[in-house]
Amino acid sequence: MEYRYLGRSGLQVSALSLGSWLTFGKQIEDQTAERLMALAYERGVNFFDNAEIYSRGQSEIVMGKILNKMNWDRSSYVVSSKVFFGDGGKLPNQTGLNRKHVMEACHAALKRLQVDYLDLYFCHRPDKKTPIEETVRTMNHLIEQGKILYWGTSEWSAQEIMEAHMVAREHHLIGPTMEQPQYNMFHREKVENEYSQIYQTVGLGTTIWSPLGSGVLTSKYLDRFPKDTRLSLEGLEWLKERSLDEGKLNKVRELNRLAEELGVSLPRLAIAWCLRRSEVSTVILGASRPEQLEETLTSLEVVPMLTSEVEDQIESILDNRPVPPPF
Repeated sequence: MEYRYLGRSGLQVSALSLGSWLTFGKQIEDQTAERLMALAYERGVNFFDNAEIYSRGQSEIVMGKILNKMNWDRSSYVVSSKVFFGDGGKLPNQTGLNRKHVMEACHAALKRLQVDYLDLYFCHRPDKKTPIEETVRTMNHLIEQGKILYWGTSEWSAQEIMEAHMVAREHHLIGPTMEQPQYNMFHREKVENEYSQIYQTVGLGTTIWSPLGSGVLTSKYLDRFPKDTRLSLEGLEWLKERSLDEGKLNKVRELNRLAEELGVSLPRLAIAWCLRRSEVSTVILGASRPEQLEETLTSLEVVPMLTSEVEDQIESILDNRPVPPPF
């Protein structure tokens, strides 16, 4: 396993990590979740990603039971939660980034995960209704209390991230260390373009999600739509509609042929393509079966195969390179 610094911080995270979105407490049995976490840890994964909204808190409960059972040295792993969407409640203050919800959500996550502190705590989305200073001060307070070690954002714009840093600098508070954006061959703008300056100015780390485009960058959807995949789950019709269009699938077929020529699987190629960028601190993997994770955990081996010639072939197939902003 390779370990990378989380932005400009001194924290090292495994280049490949394990996430629980749509799987723990929902798509898979708890015993399978335990096997996945044990396999990941054995292979050097030290970061496990979660959120209050995942399975409405059940995902954190499942992960917490596993962490408690495994009794791994607490210094050997990094665990996260995210706050914004709540764990299912719809009453006032049960969602958002106001001080009340952030504090209560943190305490709830600690209880569900059965840990004394969260290594990483993300603001899952920007909150237009809460002053950014209120959120920054609350995160700083949680750090001072020792309940979280680093805080970050997820799917925030570069402008919003920099606003948080400006507020933090003005009031001598701690700003966000990391961002968790979607990044894959079909979703590139933020990581490659929008954040290009803030990697340098504030040393932003990234914990990217959906490297396989919710499974589209595999061979499973090339011929027919299979059952028992995340895109077939109830409530994810929006994701299926966004992910599966014929133009995209034609590109996936070409990418699959290229992967075969290289002697690797398409998922390994797609994950290696994400790992090739130094701005990517860690790639969050998802899996519903141990054999899937066995495969994707070997993706680092594919990175050296991404020569300039191979990258040019990939770019020719994708034809979606973001246009750099004028400076």
